[in-house]
Amino acid sequence: MKITLHVWRQKNATSKGGMETYVVDGVSADMSFLEMLDMLNEQLIAEGKEPIAFDHDCREGICGTCSLMINGVAHGPDSGTTTCQLHMRSFQDGDAIHIEPWRSRAFPVIRDLVVDRSAFDRIIQAGGFISINAGGAQDANNLPIPKPDSDAAMDAAACIGCGACVASCPNGSAMLFVAAKIGHLAHLPQGQPERAMRARNMVAQMDAEGFGACSNHYECEAVCPKEIPVKFIAKMNRDFMKASLCSES
Repeated sequence: MKITLHVWRQKNATSKGGMETYVVDGVSADMSFLEMLDMLNEQLIAEGKEPIAFDHDCREGICGTCSLMINGVAHGPDSGTTTCQLHMRSFQDGDAIHIEPWRSRAFPVIRDLVVDRSAFDRIIQAGGFISINAGGAQDANNLPIPKPDSDAAMDAAACIGCGACVASCPNGSAMLFVAAKIGHLAHLPQGQPERAMRARNMVAQMDAEGFGACSNHYECEAVCPKEIPVKFIAKMNRDFMKASLCSES
């Protein structure tokens, strides 16, 4: 396949960026999207040009670093898929593809397609943990947990922190990410002692980082590569309201 790419290029965080156009010929339908970008970078290096910077690590849909807006959609056209799992068979010969970094005030561009997502790390540090002694794996197996609760905890824990929810939200909201991290521990007995503190602190840190508010567009759920449902946002709101009332009493 012959593909035309319109890629966002930006030298550094303070430089003005812009779209640049490249043509890549000989793209196999079996290539992943990142392999196609590797092919482009090899072409650029051979031409003595600067390769395109983009984030990647596991390339197995686990780490969440392959954060790209592809034709205006976070992670591309396939649902329940990260960019690294997206294959070129999803495109046609002669297609033009626009590739941009996440667009959010809380995710400033570092270079080209790479953004700073350390805001997510600071939200986790604010409360996405348990500080009690939970013992080893064999001890956890001795704690009876209702099947619906264990299923819900696993669904929330599937979040890989990629930031697609933020990038797709018109308000740049991180509610789905924060709700998944709060909901994961809220459904487990080990997470109960710090449940109220967790909700208050993580929501406060989310606001401090400059993320927008949720306005129920549901774009976050639509692009989430792990298909985490927005019901966790409702559960987080209930936890936050209860925690706020308890702190005031």
